[in-house]
Amino acid sequence: MAILKKEEAKALLQKVLSWSKADECEVLLRGTEGGNIRYARNAISTAGDISNITLTVTSSFGKRSGTASINELNDKALQRVVQRAEELARLAPENPEYMPLRGPAEFRDGITYVPATAAITPEQRADAVAKSIQVAKDAKLEAAGFIENTTSFNAMMNSKGLYAYDTDTDVIFTITTRNSEGTGSGFAARGFNDVSKLDTFEATKIAASKANNSASARAIEPGKYTVILEPVAATYMLENMFRGFDARNADEGRSFMSKPGGGNRLGEQLMDSKVTIYSDPFHPDLPAGTWSREGFPLEKTTWVDKGVIKNLSYSQYWAKSKGVQPVPMPSNMIMEGGTATLDELIKSTEKGILISRLWYIRLVDAQTLLLTGLTRDGTFYIENGEIKYPVKNFRFNESPVIMLNNVEALGKPERSVSVESYRSYLIPPMKIRDFTFTSLSDAV
Repeated sequence: MAILKKEEAKALLQKVLSWSKADECEVLLRGTEGGNIRYARNAISTAGDISNITLTVTSSFGKRSGTASINELNDKALQRVVQRAEELARLAPENPEYMPLRGPAEFRDGITYVPATAAITPEQRADAVAKSIQVAKDAKLEAAGFIENTTSFNAMMNSKGLYAYDTDTDVIFTITTRNSEGTGSGFAARGFNDVSKLDTFEATKIAASKANNSASARAIEPGKYTVILEPVAATYMLENMFRGFDARNADEGRSFMSKPGGGNRLGEQLMDSKVTIYSDPFHPDLPAGTWSREGFPLEKTTWVDKGVIKNLSYSQYWAKSKGVQPVPMPSNMIMEGGTATLDELIKSTEKGILISRLWYIRLVDAQTLLLTGLTRDGTFYIENGEIKYPVKNFRFNESPVIMLNNVEALGKPERSVSVESYRSYLIPPMKIRDFTFTSLSDAV
């Protein structure tokens, strides 16, 4: 019963709201079903299925609010969670930033649900893993990976008459391959709404090639280099930047979008003119949710246009305080690119470094978005348009904002998964000049 259809969810939420005695009441309902397999050293270690449903009630009296959650859906439990939320609301202090709930709104149906993904069986997961393990064995490598498929729904209803619903399917696959000596490592990650697009054999072949080709890495001097970031590496950098498209953080001087002396950088040329970033919940390669937590419809929104900051996100409260219209946070992020392949970017490079993946990224300075982290899973030296040899991994100190001012070329965008957040993005491979490496790392 973890996945309720639109009308089933609506009927349940209406029943919960009928018991509310609060001035305003909002009810959220989320259900998930799915399964997973984890494997290491070329053998499955764990497998399981998950089913869960959670209902959350937020009751408000004036500017006092209380929230309570439950995972039982019988009438007695539902009445109890409504009562508990109201009890907490009466005890809570007033919230000076409280905003009234929104009334009815129209939301387009999303395109995130794929029946084939919802119907994945344990046997299908096992077969996908078996293909991956066989690739590793054939390459004389050890594989460690994870595959998980999820079907979910989200529904929201409030006492003002707003009702929103969406449903989603997702399958995530990550794979790391290493040689027995521990001198070579490769990685690949894939994430799709449609399981028919997932090829664990192909992904593991890429990871295996990285592992075998990265053994016997040479040490070269750190410094500033032209780099080619594969999409997964670029994703790790940009994910940290995407979180900064928030007007309040910028206006309060807490982000790279803050203007010295106050205000934000809306309208400023902050990046190279090759950079355009937008969100679109109806993009066929990266569909996403169609409504925000505050009850606003999500549509295509341009955040950076040819390097110029076009939009920042405004919550209802912050929009009211600034006298502007609310702009909801996006449910996905897409960066435009070109038509070049990764191989073509490599061929166009006289001297540089190919970065397969970045990890252990930490924020150094919020004002410039300076990040530090390490390369891993295959780092290679490029000369005269060819990969010459693997190099030891580096520690880097770089800001994605500065990085996007140093763009030389962009390739064709690819769907890429961040294993930090398990979110998918559409990001191109990037050729970047003057990327800063500060020291070497012995890790592979």
